[in-house]
Amino acid sequence: MIPEVGGKAANLGELIAAGLPVPPGFCLTTAAYRHTLAATGLAGLLSDLTGEPDAARLDSLAARARSMVLGAGVPAAVAAGVRSAYRAMGEDVPVAVRSSATAEDLPFASFAGQQDTFLNVVGADAVLNAVSRCWASLWTDRAVSYRTTNGIDHSTVALAVVVQEMVQSAVAGVMFTANPVTGRRQEAVIDASPGLGEAVVSGAVNPDQYVVDVRTRAILKRTPGDRQVEIRPLAGGGTERVEAGIGGEPAELCLDDAQVLALAELGERVERHYMAPQDTEWAIDAAGKLWLTQARPITTLYPQTTRKPALPGDHAFLNFSLAQGLTRPLTPMGLAGIRLIASCVARTADFEVPDPRSGPSPYYEAGQRIFFDVTSVLRSKVGRMIVPRVFDIMEARSAALIRGLAEEPQFSITNTTPFKLLRHVGPVAAKYGVPVTLFRALFRPGAAMHRVDKLSQRLEGALDVPANASARERLRFAEQILGQEIFATVPQVLPLPALGFGMLALVRKLLGPDVTYNELQAVIRGLPNNVTTEMDLALWDLASKIRQDPQAVEFFATRTAADLADAYKAGGLPARSQSGVEKFLAVYGHRAVAEIDLGMPRWAEDPTHILGVLANYLRLEPGAAAPDQQFDGAASKAEEQVSRLVARARSKSPVHAMIVRAALDRTRRFAGLRELPKYNLVLGLASARGQLLAIGAELAKGGLIDQAEDIFFLDFNDVELALAGTGLQPLVAERREAYQLELRRRHIPRVLLSDGTEPEAAGLLGRPSGIPGALSGSPASAGTVTAPARVIMDPVGAHLEPGEILVAPSTDPGWTPLFLTAGGLVMEMGGPNSHGAVVAREYGIPAVVGVPDATVRLRTGQVITVDGAAGTVVPAVESQAPDS
Repeated sequence: MIPEVGGKAANLGELIAAGLPVPPGFCLTTAAYRHTLAATGLAGLLSDLTGEPDAARLDSLAARARSMVLGAGVPAAVAAGVRSAYRAMGEDVPVAVRSSATAEDLPFASFAGQQDTFLNVVGADAVLNAVSRCWASLWTDRAVSYRTTNGIDHSTVALAVVVQEMVQSAVAGVMFTANPVTGRRQEAVIDASPGLGEAVVSGAVNPDQYVVDVRTRAILKRTPGDRQVEIRPLAGGGTERVEAGIGGEPAELCLDDAQVLALAELGERVERHYMAPQDTEWAIDAAGKLWLTQARPITTLYPQTTRKPALPGDHAFLNFSLAQGLTRPLTPMGLAGIRLIASCVARTADFEVPDPRSGPSPYYEAGQRIFFDVTSVLRSKVGRMIVPRVFDIMEARSAALIRGLAEEPQFSITNTTPFKLLRHVGPVAAKYGVPVTLFRALFRPGAAMHRVDKLSQRLEGALDVPANASARERLRFAEQILGQEIFATVPQVLPLPALGFGMLALVRKLLGPDVTYNELQAVIRGLPNNVTTEMDLALWDLASKIRQDPQAVEFFATRTAADLADAYKAGGLPARSQSGVEKFLAVYGHRAVAEIDLGMPRWAEDPTHILGVLANYLRLEPGAAAPDQQFDGAASKAEEQVSRLVARARSKSPVHAMIVRAALDRTRRFAGLRELPKYNLVLGLASARGQLLAIGAELAKGGLIDQAEDIFFLDFNDVELALAGTGLQPLVAERREAYQLELRRRHIPRVLLSDGTEPEAAGLLGRPSGIPGALSGSPASAGTVTAPARVIMDPVGAHLEPGEILVAPSTDPGWTPLFLTAGGLVMEMGGPNSHGAVVAREYGIPAVVGVPDATVRLRTGQVITVDGAAGTVVPAVESQAPDS
C-alpha cells in the first residue's frame, strides 16, 4: 500500500522520481475523508464504540457507520477534483482504486486486506463510487472488530484512497523483500500466478513460489503451484474468475529466471527507498514490463539488533531476556541498568569496556530486549561444551538451538584451547575467592552459610544513601549500585548452589545404574535456604492468619485486586490484614513481576498483584492441601530419600556411604541458594529505582518531565541533560509509544542471527513427541495431572482457580505465588532449573517447560494432561471445561 506519512498519502511522483516503476495516478489524502465525514454524525457513533461492546452490538455499530459513509457520498468539491485528475489520465482509463488506512500495518498488527480495493474500474462515476466504497470499507465488521481487538481508537483512524492506472497483467503476484517465515533479510520470497494479482493476494490460487538470495542473485528455490484459478479483467470494467483447469503434473513455471531476478532487484530498490523490508505487489504486463503496484512494511519481522557487530561475518545473538523468564520489553532505563551491570561483569572478567553506559561488546538490544552475541561460544570448543549444558538447566530450547547452530558451517570451530576462557574466568575467581568458597563449602558448610548471611547484610548496608542527597548525588549512587555493588555477591554465592548440584551429579556417578533420575530429583524437593519459596510460604502464612477473621475474608472476597490495593494504601484493610501485608512488604516489597527491569513498579509501590494472590488463596476450600504442609512433607520425603541412597551406597562400601551422605548434605544445604544471587540483584535494582524516582520527582517539579515515572523512559545520559535544564517531554512521549507498541508483540525469538534469521523458525530445532496432538517440552517436575488449562500472560490481577493448570509464556519469582494453588505448570520458556521449574518441584506440581507457543496452542478451559516426567502436554480430544 502506498504508505501514510504524517497523515497524507505519499506522492506518486516521488516514487516515480525514485525510479520505481509505479503506475501513474493520483491520491485522495485523509483530509478528503475527514472533510467528507465531518457532517455525517459519525463522531457521535464513535463514542458508542468505546469500551468493549459485544460482537453483535459491534457489528450493528459497524453497519450504521458504513451506511453513514455511503450515504454521505463524495462532496462536490472533492468529486470535481477526482473527475479532473481522472480525465487527465486519459479517456475512460481502467484504474485500480486502493484503500490506505492510517492504522494499517502497525508493528503489532497488519491490516492488509481489512479495507477494500477495486480493480479495473472504468469511468469517472465508477471511480467516485469506488472511492466512496473504499471509505466505507474502513467500517466493515472485520475492520472494526480487528481495531477493537488491537486496542486502536476508532476516532483516530482515517483513510486515503490511491487511484492508479490498471496494469493489464499477464502474470502478477506478491513479493516479500525479506523472508517472512525465517526472518532472513535480503532473501526475497516471490509468489506468482497468471492473470491479475488478486488471485494470489486473496489466496484463491496455489501460486508458483521462488526464493532468491538478493546478495548473490542466486535463485535458491523454485516451487510450481497448481494455478487452477485466474482473475482476469473484463472489457468495460470489473473482473472475472476463471477456472484454469490445470491439473495433474505442475504446469511450467510462469516466470523465467530473468524475470525472477528482475523482481528481486526491484524489491531491493523498494526496500532501499523505504529503508525497511517490504511486502509488495507487482505485475508484468503483456509487453513484459514490470510494475510495482503496492508496497507496505512487513510487520511480522522481529527487529534486528540496534547496532551492527564490529567484526564481519555471521553472528548469533541469544535472547537473554527470555533466559531470565522475561517476554515483555524492558523500559529504556531498564535497559540502561542492564548495560551497566553487564559492563561490570565484563570489566571484572578483564574485558575492555570503553563506555560502561553503552554496555560491553557482546551486549546487544533488539525489540527492546537483551541479547548477547554468542558467536565466540559457537566457535570455541570449550564454549560448545559448557554453555549448552548451562542452558540445559536454564532454558532448554535455547540450549538445543545453540547445539543446532554449532552444526552450521558458518559457525565452525576456530578456537580449540581453553586458554582464552581461563584468561577471563581467572580474574573473577581470584578477585572473589571462588576456590576458597568451594573449599569452605565442602569442609566447613556451616561457615559457608554464615558467610552468605554476612554478604547479604553487607549488601544491604552498601545500599544506604543519605536522605538529603542531591539529585546528581543520587544519580551517581544509582550508577554505582548498578555498575559496582550488586554483581559482587554473585561470584561469592553462586559457587555454592553450583557445588550443591555438582554433588548430586557425583552421587549419580557413584551409584551408577543403582539410582534413577527421579530418585535424585526427590532429594531436591523441599529445599531449605530458597528465598523464593520462603517468600511464597510467608504469603501463604499471611493468608492463613487472615482466614481466621471471617470479616476480613469477606472483605477480600468482595473486592478486586485494584480495590484492595487502594484500600491498603489508604490504611483501610482490616486491621490484622493491614499490618500483615505491611510486614510482608517490608521484607519482600522490593520484588516485582519482570523485576530485572528498573522501570517496573515494586510490590511496595503497587501491591495489586500480591493482594490479588492473597484473595485467591482465601478462596481455597477448607481442607485443601496447604502449601506449607506440602513443603514440609516434601522436605521429609527428601530426607528419607537421602537415607535410602546412603544405605544403597553402604552396600558398596562404608567409604561410598560416607561420600554420598556428605554430598547429599551439601546438595540439600546449598542447592536452594540458586535463587539468592538474583534476590540480591533485585534488592540492588529496587534501591537504584528508589533513587531514580526521587530524581524524577525533582525533574517533574521543575517541568522538565511530566511525572516522576517518566524517568524510566530516559537513560543516564538523558537524565544528565535533564538535570542541566533540558526539557525531555517529547523524547519521553516517543519512547512510551514505542514501548507500548512493543508490549503487543507476541512472537519473541530465542536466538537471532545477524541477517535477521530466526533459527527456530528456519527449522534448526525440532522435537516431535511421538504422541499425536501432544506438545513437547522439557521435563521439569515429575507427576501427571489432568485439569482445565488457564492461559495467563500477565500475573498482575490474574485469576487462577484452585487446581487449574497454569499456562504461561515464562515465569520469574513474581509469578510463583500463583503456583501454590495451581494443579500443574506449562511454560513456553525455561529449563529444568529455571525459577518456575524449581518452585514447581518444591510444591510437587507436575511441570513441563520450554513448550513452543503453548499460550497460543492451548486455550483457557481446555482440559489437558501434563506429564512432568515425560515432558509432554496432551490436550483432551473434543473436551473443554467451561471458562469461568
